[in-house]
Amino acid sequence: MKIRNKILFYFSLIIPAITAIAFLVIYILSSENREESFQMRQKEKISTTLEFLSDIKESDADIIETLDQITINELYNEKLLLFNKDKELIYSNIVDIPVPVSKDILIHLNPKNKWIETKDGLYDVVGTYIHRKGKIYYGVSKAYDDFGYSKLRYLKYILVITFISITIVIVLVSFYISRKITNPLENITAQISSYDFSSNFQPIAFRDTRDEIAVLANVFNELMTRMNEAFAFQKHAIHHISHELKTPIAILVSNFERMEKETDPEALKTQIKNQKEDTRSLSEIINSLLEIAKIETTNDHFNERFRIDELIFDVSDNLKNVYPDFVFSVDYLEPIDESQLEITGNSRLMRAALSNLMENAINYSSDSHASIHIESQGQLEIYFENKGKILTKQEVNYLFKHFFRGGNSKGKKGFGLGLVFVNKIITMHGGSITYEAKSKNINRFRIILP
Repeated sequence: MKIRNKILFYFSLIIPAITAIAFLVIYILSSENREESFQMRQKEKISTTLEFLSDIKESDADIIETLDQITINELYNEKLLLFNKDKELIYSNIVDIPVPVSKDILIHLNPKNKWIETKDGLYDVVGTYIHRKGKIYYGVSKAYDDFGYSKLRYLKYILVITFISITIVIVLVSFYISRKITNPLENITAQISSYDFSSNFQPIAFRDTRDEIAVLANVFNELMTRMNEAFAFQKHAIHHISHELKTPIAILVSNFERMEKETDPEALKTQIKNQKEDTRSLSEIINSLLEIAKIETTNDHFNERFRIDELIFDVSDNLKNVYPDFVFSVDYLEPIDESQLEITGNSRLMRAALSNLMENAINYSSDSHASIHIESQGQLEIYFENKGKILTKQEVNYLFKHFFRGGNSKGKKGFGLGLVFVNKIITMHGGSITYEAKSKNINRFRIILP
């Protein structure tokens, strides 16, 4: 069942049911009140008649008849019977209404049980025990409460009409409210049903309220935003990886083919070692590609605050485990405030960039030593220097191009992608990287970060 129908059904069922119960209670209480009030009037009538009769010293038929005529209209269709202490009839009005229960009432009336009430159809029958001026009397009254029943019928009519009117109003109001509540849900459902992942992301439109529907639409929009980011990342990552890894994978395959043809065990061992290094480099390339793809599709991973010098020391310590004989010397060219060493970005990417530069310094150094200088002149500048064969001016123009390897890389493993990723990472952090030959045998990379 639809939510709209549920709201309409339950609201239209429960409220009228509660109203019907309330009206029924009102009617029952009114009926009981009518009966009690009328019976009290009957009791008063018995007492009044008995008092009047007891004041008449001699019974006179004319007086009694006059009494009947005076009181005949006081209660509608009333039969009044009075008895002495021996339960002998001493008075009966002129209305000819049988009272078949009078004998049973008289039997049960006594000093301990002075009041009895019962029903004879629609007639109210009461019996009372009266002690007056030292004498004992019994009274039985049977009467029809025409006025009370007419008021009760009118009340029933009013309650029925009111109940029907309330039910109609409730159904109409329920229908309106159910539409008011479910229309936004239906609109959102229609938008979700027609959502197209292949098109540009369009958030679901909704009224800016604080109800659950607005929360649902907002959560759906957030979910779709993340899903679109995931799809974009997937698409972007696949494109990057397929484009960037064609050459490295081809190199690895070529190395395996050479290894298959190699017969010298020592040469094969050397090739396996080189292949291991190439595979590790390829793994680092893939990790860098994935991290770059994440950053390019969303900035969620690009809001970390970290110190660049601490990152340099961490990378240096890690490389020390692999290259224990190589020494990195880090110095600050001038006193620098600690806040000037902090940058905002992605520490994993920056670590990969620094690691690549420092590994290049290790691989292309001629004396197992490299220097890192840090200074701040309105912006953060980091210099990586090592002694070794320098690049020509023509080679410098292609240094940050894909798969380029300079003349100084002969005999060294690599794919020509490391500096490409370093340049991209530094650029993503709002900085720049340049290369210069400081002298005939000193290579220098200069990084500038905001």
